[in-house]
Amino acid sequence: MNLFQQVQQIGQDIKTGYETADVAQRQLFAKAKSKGLGYGESILDPAFKQEMANRGITARQTPAQFAGAYLSRTLIDLANDGTRTYWWRWNHPLAIAQKVVEVGVNPTVIKSPTARAVAALGIATPAIAAAGTYDITNPEEQFRPKGYAQTYSPKGAEDRRQTAQPVQEMFERFFLGRTGDPLKYATAKQEIPNLTPERYSNYMNFLYQDKGLLGLGIAKGTMENLQGTPEARLLGFPVTIPMVGGFATGSVAATAGGRLPGTPKQKAARAIIGGIAGSLGGVAMGNAANEAIASANRPKLPTTNEYQNLSADRI
Repeated sequence: MNLFQQVQQIGQDIKTGYETADVAQRQLFAKAKSKGLGYGESILDPAFKQEMANRGITARQTPAQFAGAYLSRTLIDLANDGTRTYWWRWNHPLAIAQKVVEVGVNPTVIKSPTARAVAALGIATPAIAAAGTYDITNPEEQFRPKGYAQTYSPKGAEDRRQTAQPVQEMFERFFLGRTGDPLKYATAKQEIPNLTPERYSNYMNFLYQDKGLLGLGIAKGTMENLQGTPEARLLGFPVTIPMVGGFATGSVAATAGGRLPGTPKQKAARAIIGGIAGSLGGVAMGNAANEAIASANRPKLPTTNEYQNLSADRI
């Protein structure tokens, strides 16, 4: 086979792969639709790769056909935002946490949709509160978290703990997960007595200057937030040890409760109780871990006896 024939064969193989992928994707879409499911259109979708392998098209054995198949796939991906759909789906910590919760309250464990919703809320409510986006003990100020200002406080207000738009504050706090900006140091210290100027300055630098992983500002972390405990920020949303503990432990407990023998109603009740108890327990364990870390971070001051001995040595 001369060079022209080789090039011609490669072109034919690319065309074959392209056409095969086009047919395969229509069939995959139809199959998913018949089951009431969505079919992903990303080049990363393993179902497409497996379908091509089933049709004898692989990168190793038929590279030209494989290239043609993925040319088709890439065009579909670009036209339908296939790969970026993963980003839209997973670009927030709470979206990731929701998938964790779904493991514990999936339909095979809890049959009732209402019971699943109650169990999910029981897990999520304490866990999200532990992230610090709202303070359930502060309803009179729209659940504003300690150390943070209201977003819609009156312009030029000296004390930004009050708001001119309580409904909008509640919407942003609970629906958008926004904490607002930190209060000025003097006001924040009134609410967080152990807050130091150094910690406050470091946290402000972390919040507004630190660009985090790869300098993109997407993911970053600090060992001391305003309360002196570890905090990560994923796309600006706070993630804390108690939050992670609440979601993880609550989901495991809900699964365990739902798998115990009994009627569907009994299983649902156990899953709900287990999810709530597990989430509260996970938050409590996370708070204990936070306290241990915060204690280790605090400066070690001399005891009264040590201070007296130091003073005596200086005389």
